[in-house]
Parts: sequence; C-alpha cells; structure tokens
Amino acid sequence: MTQGDIFRALKLDRGYVSSLESGKRNPTLAMIEKIASALGVKTDELLK
Repeated sequence: MTQGDIFRALKLDRGYVSSLESGKRNPTLAMIEKIASALGVKTDELLK
C-alpha cells in the first residue's frame, strides 16, 4: 500500500502521513487504530 493509498483511505493530508512515516510526528492512539484499520491489520500487529 502506498502513502497515497493510506492518506486517501484515512482522508488525511499526504504531508501528515509522510511525517508519521518518517518519524517527524507521533500519532495518537486513535490515529494508530485508524491506520491499522485502513491497512486491515490489528493494532498490535501495526506496532510490531
């Protein structure tokens, strides 16, 4: 899944997703849950 796929699925700004991926920003627990859901994985799998 590309960054574009993720930000479209979550209806987020591409820059925000990029900053999460690069470690420049820290996601909230709610955002982690949304990202896991968009990727079709459990939250604990995303955090491994």
